[in-house]
Order: sequence, then C-alpha cells, then structure tokens
Amino acid sequence: MKALVAVKRVVDYNVKIRVKADHSGVDLSAVKMSINPFDEIAIEEAIRLKDTGVLSEVVAVSCGVSACQETLRTALAMGADRAVLVETDVELQPLAVAKLLNALVARERPDLILLGKQAIDDDCNQTGQMLAALADLPQATFASKISIAEQRALVTREVDGGLETLQLDLPALITADLRLNEPRYVALPNIMKAKKKPLEIVTPETLGVDVTTKLRTLRVKEPPVRSAGIKVNNVATLVEKLKHEAKVI
Repeated sequence: MKALVAVKRVVDYNVKIRVKADHSGVDLSAVKMSINPFDEIAIEEAIRLKDTGVLSEVVAVSCGVSACQETLRTALAMGADRAVLVETDVELQPLAVAKLLNALVARERPDLILLGKQAIDDDCNQTGQMLAALADLPQATFASKISIAEQRALVTREVDGGLETLQLDLPALITADLRLNEPRYVALPNIMKAKKKPLEIVTPETLGVDVTTKLRTLRVKEPPVRSAGIKVNNVATLVEKLKHEAKVI
C-alpha cells in the first residue's frame, strides 16, 4: 500500500508576523520557514503506519516555489521514501493546490492520502475536502486516531459534539488533527540520508493543471493594538466602566 502525503511550507509558528509597509502582504524576508505543523503530523502518521507494515511506501508532495524542497527534505528525513515538488512561482489558492494534488493522485494511485487539516498561514481548511471531491474519494477530516486493516480505514474524528468514528473503504483521504500524534525529532543522520533520497520536480504545465490565481489580495493589515489594562478600586467602578466604556453590560 502506498500513501501520498501533502506538506506545505509556511512561516514557522514561533515567528512574529510582520506586514509589509505597503500593506501588500506579509514580509517573508529573513523569516524562518518550516513544514506546516498539521502536515508534519500527517507525515508522522504515514511513517508510523509504514513502521507497522500497513504501508510499503510514503510519498511526500509539496506545491510552491523552489525553496519548498527544504520542506520535502524534512519529510524525507522523518522517514518518507521519496518526494515530488510541483514547482511554481504563482501564489496558489486551495482549489489550485487540490487540482495539482488530484493530478498526482491520478498518476501515483495511492491507497491513502493524508493532509493536515489546515495550514497555519491562511487557515483555509479547504484543500483536503476539495481534493476528495475532485478525486471522488471517501474522506474523514480532523482525524485524532487512524487504524487500517483489510483495505478499510477506521478513523476517529473530532467534532463539535465530541468524537465520531467513520469506516472508509480504501483508497480514501484523511486530514490530520492536532491530537493524532506527536511528530518525531529528526536526528542528524536521517537529515544526511534524506539528501540522497529521490526528489522529483514537475510543473503545473506538465500535469496539465491551470493554476492561474482567481483571487486578488487588496490589502493586508495587522490587527489593532490592544489598549493596556487598568486597575479599579472597587466593584462599583468596575461595573461603571463595563457599562459605559466597554459597553458589555
């Protein structure tokens, strides 16, 4: 069985985001970039399934600029067998990414497709669902537990009311939630080995996919700065301020 795992290159979650002076976007100069945390969880889950003998091959896929190779090398160092980069300088929207991944699904014919439930840069939470629709595959989103046996996946997913368990016939698509697992630490020897693993580079044109941007960003601005808190001497003053200044009561 083969698994296809999509990973995205995003600004590291520890970095404080800065908006460009012209408000055209986020300033990415000299900013640390990392693998999207939810995608890292998806890669970890695929590798664990391979370690237990459920999967025989894990293929990591990323879409974006040439620097995404670093993200794929991280996935390879974690334990993925090979990687594919769909290289393009176009700013990709979720639907374009889903179309690119769908083309790769048609080519690779994986038994299992894993993605993070969302990326921490845009928080769209759309690509997995769109890909499942395009590929006409059963899907389970927000997975917190996955078990696979006899060409079926049993997935526990987190919903508003608690937990829901779904049974899917393979091939299927699953998106990983935060509590699915704890990604492993990548040791230096594995980082060195990852440099020798195959990394294929293709383009949207070779896959026959149009990734022309359909949306245009007009302006990006930082959230308003919160005013400093104050201390009050008694309950009456607190109620007065909540009523007339904060207007919450």
